[in-house]
Amino acid sequence: MLTMNDLAIGSVLKYQSAPHSVLKADHVQMGRGGAIVRTKIKNLLTGQVLEITYKSGDKIEEASLDRRRATYLYIDESGFNFMDTQSFEQFALSQDLVGEKGVFLSENNDYDIMDFEGRPVAVQLPKKVELKVVETTPGVRGDTAQGSVTKPAKLSTGLTVNVPLFVKTGDIIRINTETQQYVERV
Repeated sequence: MLTMNDLAIGSVLKYQSAPHSVLKADHVQMGRGGAIVRTKIKNLLTGQVLEITYKSGDKIEEASLDRRRATYLYIDESGFNFMDTQSFEQFALSQDLVGEKGVFLSENNDYDIMDFEGRPVAVQLPKKVELKVVETTPGVRGDTAQGSVTKPAKLSTGLTVNVPLFVKTGDIIRINTETQQYVERV
């Protein structure tokens, strides 16, 4: 059983007999009253997003998910296609289930897949991923005089992030998957 204090982004709980992932968790202390947590949770089976408030003392059932490694292969109309690294079985996760995480998936890289009752329901990303810069403007001398020390860069997966001026096309950079921000050049 989870308590209110265990709820954080990425936690997986069971709500109405379905697994839900916590997208947002705001801990709020009420004046003389008890603390509450306002959460935004996503159903891992249907993709539906709900807002639920938990009070102190509430017991939350933790979802039992199995994890396995799979290699990301490609995307098509059926969704994001993976291959299990142990059994070599191929399967697809729909666009709704992967959601915004799809911009961090690179072909031929391994990821953790979460299964609920034998069915793949979500992909678990590492905290940081390395992606290649495919398009960015060169830094120009004097750009920092205007206070602008970053520039947009398009990455190999289609994601666009702001990077420092010294980053150029072809560089490999590390991106934080939770904040979608530049961390460092590799």
